[in-house]
Amino acid sequence: ALLLSENVGVLDKNISNLEKLLSETKAITKAGFAEQLDVDRLDLSLANIRSERGSLLRQQEMVLNGLKLAMGMPVTESLVLSDNVDKLLQAYAGADLTSSLNLMNRQEYVQLLKGRELSVLQMELYSRPWLPTVAGFVQYQPAFQGGFSTDNKKWYWIPQALAGISVSIPIYDGGGAKAKKERALVAVQTLDAQKQLLENVIQLEVENGRKQYLNAQERVQNQQKNLALAQRIYDTTQTKYKAGVGSSFELVSAEQGLYAAQQALMQAQYDLLNARVTVRKALGQNN
Repeated sequence: ALLLSENVGVLDKNISNLEKLLSETKAITKAGFAEQLDVDRLDLSLANIRSERGSLLRQQEMVLNGLKLAMGMPVTESLVLSDNVDKLLQAYAGADLTSSLNLMNRQEYVQLLKGRELSVLQMELYSRPWLPTVAGFVQYQPAFQGGFSTDNKKWYWIPQALAGISVSIPIYDGGGAKAKKERALVAVQTLDAQKQLLENVIQLEVENGRKQYLNAQERVQNQQKNLALAQRIYDTTQTKYKAGVGSSFELVSAEQGLYAAQQALMQAQYDLLNARVTVRKALGQNN
C-alpha cells in the first residue's frame, strides 16, 4: 500500500512536468519552431501516464481494502497511511542479518519437542511392565430412618461404609509390553531424525533468506543509482529539446527510460520488503 502511494506520487510529479513541457511545446509549435508530431508524441505520453495513474489509484484502493480486512476494520471506513516507504526500509535495517537464530521461536520446532517428550514418557512407561497397579476406594453413605411419630427416639441414622483395595501384578502379557516399548523407541528415534532435519531446514531458510535480503538490498542501491542517471539524461535531453538541438523522439525515449527506472526502483523496494519478511519468518519473529 505504501509503495502504491509513493508510485502515485511519482506519477503525479511526472504528469506535472509533462504537462508543463507539452504547454511549452505547443507554444513553440505555434511559433513555427517545432512540428505537430512533437506535440502528438508528448500528448500520447501524457495520456498513457494519466491512464496508468487511474489504474494505480484503483489498485491502491483494493490493497487498502485488503489491509482493512486483515486488521479487522470495516472496509467502508477510511484509512490513512501515515508512514512511508523510506521509514519502512530504514526500520530494523540490517538487524535481521545479525540476529541469532533461536529455534524455540519456531512453533513447529516446539511442537516436535513436545511430541518427543510424550514418546519418551510412553517408552519409559512400557519399560516397566512388571510394576503392579494399585487401586483403592472408600465409600461412606449415611441413611436416615424413622417413622411419623412424636417420639423422637424412633428417628435414627443408619451409616453405611465400604472400603476396598485392589492390586494387579502382571505376570505374562504375551510380549505386548515389549512390542509397545519397541514401537515407542522407534517413534523417539524417528522424532530425533525429524528434529535434526527440521533444524537443518530452518537454518537453510535463514541463510537463504538473508542472502535474498542482501541481493534485494544491493538491487535497491543499484536502481537508485540508475534512477539518478536516468533523471540526469532526461533533464539534459529536455534542455537540448527546449534549445532546439534535440528531437522529440530523443525526449520521449529519455522519458520512457526515466519511467522504467522509477518502476524498477519500486519493484526492487518491494522485493526488499518481501525479503525482510522472509528472514523474520525464518527467525520466528512475526512482529
